[in-house]
Amino acid sequence: MVREDGQLPLPWLATPLRAALASARSHALLVQGPGGVGQFELAVVLAQTWLCEDATRAPDAWACGRCVSCRLFNSHGHPDFRLLIPDALREPLGWAPDEAEGAASETKASKAKPSREIKVDAVRAAISFAQQTSSRGRAKVVLVYPAEAVNLIASNALLKTLEEPAGQLRFVLASAAPDALLPTIRSRCQPVPLPLPLEAECLDWLQAQGVEQPEILLRGAGGRPQEALNWARDGVQAKTWAALPERLARGDATALTDWPVPRAIDALQRLCHDLLRRQCGAEASYFPDSAVPKLKYAAPLHAWGQVLKQAARQADHPLNAGLLMESLFLQGKAAITQASSKA
Repeated sequence: MVREDGQLPLPWLATPLRAALASARSHALLVQGPGGVGQFELAVVLAQTWLCEDATRAPDAWACGRCVSCRLFNSHGHPDFRLLIPDALREPLGWAPDEAEGAASETKASKAKPSREIKVDAVRAAISFAQQTSSRGRAKVVLVYPAEAVNLIASNALLKTLEEPAGQLRFVLASAAPDALLPTIRSRCQPVPLPLPLEAECLDWLQAQGVEQPEILLRGAGGRPQEALNWARDGVQAKTWAALPERLARGDATALTDWPVPRAIDALQRLCHDLLRRQCGAEASYFPDSAVPKLKYAAPLHAWGQVLKQAARQADHPLNAGLLMESLFLQGKAAITQASSKA
């Protein structure tokens, strides 16, 4: 959200935001691009800008952050804004269940695990909201994030309103996997591309957040600054990341003992990717080049990659996390050994 001083939540959003505001011709925008670079934040600022009541604001300028509408928005209390996100993302994104409107039946206290889907009840509530008159007379805005989390039934319910929006209704959807959306939904939205930000902007921002050796974690995260920050906050250190290839070659499974299984498997998949790139003569993508050995043969690495792919499908529910990681490490060590010497 835009603060009272007019500052954006992420500095690299200024250019794509101005471009989106200047080129918007549709009642529905689809922010799309890689995850971890501010899709949600850009969508939120677009919604806030459409509701901003600053009469002096230029057409390509974002919300002022100071007017009554912006203050209501920043307090999560704007009557003309509806947020559709999975229950599982409300707390991480800072929108507590009683603040995020819609899906009231899904936000009640329950022993059930928070859903990662946006279900039809939430979409129907948003449709009902959309049919009401704007409280402040500016517009009504529905934000959907991540758009690929809308299940099939809910997508079909949403489609009708996207086709025939009522009055001043506007939509902003955000997705890191736009191909996963129904083609009919994509066709009714104007795309807003959000590419990877410049490395210098990312490094400055990560340093301001207190991340040590941000260049290593940023590279490990594939140039995605928010992902790099999440790693750092979860205890992933740059020196641990840089040392992972050497520890794998030794079969040291304790390297990732404290990591959640999905993140540990993801790290091994990135390392396998870099080993294959180095074997082909290309530079590593995620690890320092000097840390990744250049091996002779690719077949053992491809075989290990398939094992990792299968493990990733069950990463959220491993039968025994310790044994799983030890097995994956030993298989990785064997792959490196075989790729070094076996034709």
